Amino acid sequence: MKKIISIILAFFIVLISGCSQKVGIKALEPAQVDRISQTKVIAVADFTHDNVGLSRKIEAKLSNFTIENKKYFTIVSRNDINKVIEEQKLQNSGLVNDENIVKVGELIGAQAIISGNVSPVTKQDSYFYESRIRCANKKCTELETYNVRCMKRLVSLSAEVRIVDVTKGDIIYADTLSKVSTFKHCADDSRAIPSKTMIAQRLAENIADEFTYKLTPHYRHFNVKLLEDPDLDYTKSQEKLLKVSLKYIEQGRYDKAERFLKELIDGTNMKSYVPFYNLGVIKEAQGKYKDAKEYYEYADNLMVEPVEEINEAMLRINSLITKKQKTLKQLSR
Repeated sequence: MKKIISIILAFFIVLISGCSQKVGIKALEPAQVDRISQTKVIAVADFTHDNVGLSRKIEAKLSNFTIENKKYFTIVSRNDINKVIEEQKLQNSGLVNDENIVKVGELIGAQAIISGNVSPVTKQDSYFYESRIRCANKKCTELETYNVRCMKRLVSLSAEVRIVDVTKGDIIYADTLSKVSTFKHCADDSRAIPSKTMIAQRLAENIADEFTYKLTPHYRHFNVKLLEDPDLDYTKSQEKLLKVSLKYIEQGRYDKAERFLKELIDGTNMKSYVPFYNLGVIKEAQGKYKDAKEYYEYADNLMVEPVEEINEAMLRINSLITKKQKTLKQLSR
């Protein structure tokens, strides 16, 4: 009996902790491939064996990508690439050669050229049986088990993608990107498995998305928990200040919440880490990382015993400051 009560209590604690008030954070992060920010005039060549249109998907995504309401890349027309290839009497497959890539890039005014090779789409089917239950008679007074034949289908697509710096003649990026989709279909299913061609197109879109993500700055969204309980013996008026500030944070009224939290700091003679931490969360949500770090440091200095939220905040804010600085450099190039 005691064991059951303990389990219920533990579950209740987890449930309550999971319902803690949180603030959504939108953090600007740099492109994984930093050097591409120095070569933003890009040409995307036709990939070899590209039956899924991967190169055109990548070109479209890079061309349409915007951040802070500005286009990040300038894409050189594919017609210009093909014209130069024809004039130089090169095969398109010749663009896997770095020397040819640099030559074509210089003639079309590109700072970097993306080229690649797409592997054949692979499909693998395997068969198995699953159990079902049905009525054994018309009145369904008895049940019986029977088996249905099922098929599991794996479709995969991979592509080798390279980016060559036209000016320096070296490789900025090279990797093999792969995606796999799994489907199951049983004899009693009403919906059919998509065709191999349809699946391959989706996989190509996924590869193009992943590749674009690597080359571009982006926003990461996550939630940060607020501290809702006093760490000192608050007076009733101080408890009310904390409660009201949390309500305003929930409503997105950070200006009002900040006012009440500062009153709480003064009322507790700057000895309570809760308002300092919550102010740090507000500033982090506003993208004011230096102010957030200052408030987090105040909270950290007031801790007697470790507080998980504050420890995480100290590590996180330093990382966010570094990443933001790197991203701003990428955007300014």
